[in-house]
Amino acid sequence: MYKILIADDHPLFREAISNVIHTSFPECELLETQTLESALETTLDHDDLDLILLDLNMPGMNGLNGLITLRNESPTIPVVIVSAEEDKQIVLQAITYGAVGFITKSSSREQMTDALKQILAGNVYLPSDIIRSNSPETRRAPRHDDNRIAPEALSSLTRRQLLVLERMSTGESNKQIAYNLNIAETTVKAHVSAILRKLNVHNRIQAVLSAGNINFSEYLKR
Repeated sequence: MYKILIADDHPLFREAISNVIHTSFPECELLETQTLESALETTLDHDDLDLILLDLNMPGMNGLNGLITLRNESPTIPVVIVSAEEDKQIVLQAITYGAVGFITKSSSREQMTDALKQILAGNVYLPSDIIRSNSPETRRAPRHDDNRIAPEALSSLTRRQLLVLERMSTGESNKQIAYNLNIAETTVKAHVSAILRKLNVHNRIQAVLSAGNINFSEYLKR
């Protein structure tokens, strides 16, 4: 049985996400808070929480600063951002600051259910439609330049590893990648490990951030 905290100041959304959770996880215990302060207090009283669903815009949050505060106070509890925000850079920043997922409030019931299942299974969830977007606003942000992968590192990847990295960069889970590439999930995991090693990054999120501006079609022509 999971114990999940819903931290959001909109009662209708709390009710909606509660219904989604109880449909898929009927034995789940749900707690609710409406401010960052009460969320922090709840995490102190319930250090056995399995997940926190955190609204970016509720009172006290001050944007991503609230996420940082919560992660500092309760570093062992996974946090997922649930927000109406759909800016790619904010999604990636949230993951960089320690969130294990980002669910947009415009997501369908099925998408929210899939996201929660992936996250509770230990995966990172990113909204693939936003991660795939290449609007001018997301391309011009210079703060991720330091994360770019050196051409020689990319050239060291096999064709299959490039295909896996391409799908990682769109937010697909290992299970989705395995299905789309018609390979075993264990094979995907092996490719991911090799990719992280060759790119000299420590985790999947760093790889996704680094791959944001890669033109995969050029490398896949080899």
